[in-house]
Amino acid sequence: MPDTLIDIDGASSKSKPRRTFKTMLLFPPEWVPTAPYLALPSLTAVLRANGHHVVQRDINIEMYDLFFTDTFLIWVKMRMDQQRRGLEDKEARQQLSDVEHERLTCLRAQEHIDVMTLAEQAEEAKAIVRGADFYEAEKLEGALNTFRDVMQFISAAYFPASLVFYPMESNLGYRSGVSTEVLASLEDEQVNIYRDVCRQLVLPAIHKEKPEVVGISIGTQMQLLAGMTFCKMIKTEFPDIHVTVGGNVITRLQEDLPKQDKFFTGVFDTAILYEGEHALLWLLEALAGERAWEQVPNLMWHQDGEVKVNTEIYTEKTTALPLPDFDGLPLDMYFVPERILPYLATRGCYWGRCTFCDHGQGYFDQYRGKPAQDVVREIKALQDKYDAKHFLFSDESYPPALLKKVSQLLVQEEVKIKWTTLIRFEETLQDPEIWKLAVQAGCCTLYYGMESANERVLELMDKHAKKSVIENNLREAAKAGIWNHVMAFYGFPGETHDEAEDTRQFLLDNKRYIHSVELFYFVAYRHTPMVRNPDKFGITIHKQDDYDMPLDYYYTLNEPGGMTCLDAMKKAEEFYQKDFEPWAVRVNAREHVFLYISKYGSNYLPQIYALEAGKEEPRTDGVQGLITWPVAHVPADDDTTGESGMSRVVSHAAPLSD
Repeated sequence: MPDTLIDIDGASSKSKPRRTFKTMLLFPPEWVPTAPYLALPSLTAVLRANGHHVVQRDINIEMYDLFFTDTFLIWVKMRMDQQRRGLEDKEARQQLSDVEHERLTCLRAQEHIDVMTLAEQAEEAKAIVRGADFYEAEKLEGALNTFRDVMQFISAAYFPASLVFYPMESNLGYRSGVSTEVLASLEDEQVNIYRDVCRQLVLPAIHKEKPEVVGISIGTQMQLLAGMTFCKMIKTEFPDIHVTVGGNVITRLQEDLPKQDKFFTGVFDTAILYEGEHALLWLLEALAGERAWEQVPNLMWHQDGEVKVNTEIYTEKTTALPLPDFDGLPLDMYFVPERILPYLATRGCYWGRCTFCDHGQGYFDQYRGKPAQDVVREIKALQDKYDAKHFLFSDESYPPALLKKVSQLLVQEEVKIKWTTLIRFEETLQDPEIWKLAVQAGCCTLYYGMESANERVLELMDKHAKKSVIENNLREAAKAGIWNHVMAFYGFPGETHDEAEDTRQFLLDNKRYIHSVELFYFVAYRHTPMVRNPDKFGITIHKQDDYDMPLDYYYTLNEPGGMTCLDAMKKAEEFYQKDFEPWAVRVNAREHVFLYISKYGSNYLPQIYALEAGKEEPRTDGVQGLITWPVAHVPADDDTTGESGMSRVVSHAAPLSD
């Protein structure tokens, strides 16, 4: 165990004893249930290397595993019965409110459900996704639909909350961008299912492990309410435990949280911005009295009635970080038949110029990477330690030079793995031999941020991609055997209807080389270059007073002629209604597709699509809720500020619920 302190500037202080802490790290819902998230193993590795005892818990996968058990479903049934009896008593006295009437109607709709049969089906579904039957598309589809049915059943107990298995679209009815609503949600016993998740999974673990510090990583907006709920309930039950939060969402809220004193006095104690490995280590030193609080980089903390934000920012040296430590995570619990491990070779984006993108907000410093030799060495170490042969390269965008060199080394050293990653379209990737080498090295699926197929719009986005290059990359990757997933959106400010049509037509024209598609509408994320310079892009940003923790803004165009927000929403919806048929897949989680390609060795797998071969009409017998995408609430005609919200667009290949 090291016996010296590390100062922010990297110099060592005088040697002195160091106190160690027992720390519990939590990853909250909602995230994909197919693989661990990398934040906890990265934090754990640094803390353990410095002598601290770490317990890491992926509550996200533990929650899904719990939901699909007879124990939990019987408990949910009892909760619903109790609610229904209470509401029926009020109904008999003619005292029901309109909301209570809706709740009672929802509860009665679930009365016919045999909970034991449902629980048995759920357990069978878990066995399918974790076993050999996973690779039979019909059985996998049935299992996924069972999970959706169970979530619908559970939702009734938390009405009007809508709880969704996949994709992550659960809605508790509270706006995450409004601090008063976030705080109110933490106390709501009716809709906040995460309170019960905390009681059944988190608090018992804390009682057992007795940590002195709890760290909660909130990486996405969908995790915010769950993460804050855990914080609040832990602080209430264990006031002496120091609770700290971190993750990308916390970093994006750094301008707002100092104004929200209630979070620091009643929900958590400290917040860590940007990268957290050494910041968390140094926070423990501050708790031990071995470092001044002002000398903990990346830290927000509360003292004397105000929130303090330390000015020192620390960025990790990627080459000096230890190997991610997955020990203690339930690697056999994820909803996959084979282990998939995330791995990060770079931090930040090597391009880092896209005007619509805010992913770099999580990194104070931009792009840093590891040498290809180190990448391959670490992958081999993880493969050996955890008996894993499938890897999710979690980089913001995999650099072309690293792609080539890592592929070459994996082949040369005969490293037998399969992998997938995010990638840009690049002129340096037009040689067919590059793609063949990547496949030989284990590449199965790739995810491309195309955004648009119109070159003028791509220039506005500062992507500098050529249509001919996009076509070439897709064609050569597909010919080599890679599954190509393309992401695009309508409505970038300045884009015309005809230019949006170019994107649609490009997808249709190249469908033989495009295996799956996500098509969105443009969202003006708060920390993007475009929002920071609205005049340059011809837009007006509308800020709403009650949205005091926004991550995106409603905007309007300063000049007519381009697509409005509403236009883009409608066109995206139209695409899924009219054009999505070639890409309607039954196996819709990226890790599930990845494993299918790995198993069958081909990017042509007609059995995983929603349409039966030779049939002109979409299937309607089991593709329930197959593809859903978020669409912003449409503002009223007289609403000049817009309104945030969510509705759902359902694939034409998926039957609407009755």
